[in-house]
Amino acid sequence: ERVSSDFITCSYGAIVASDLTQVIADDFIKVIAWYDNEWGYSSRLVDMAVYIANKA
Repeated sequence: ERVSSDFITCSYGAIVASDLTQVIADDFIKVIAWYDNEWGYSSRLVDMAVYIANKA
């Protein structure tokens, strides 16, 4: 079983728990995802900085 501490320093934006995701109605889906807000955000910020640097 997963717990939030399993995702500390996870560089992905989020990890979707497909086994916990549910279709509630035709127009409503419940998605469970785990993420490390600070680490994931920092990783995306570095990705953006590298992208911009490569465009210059």
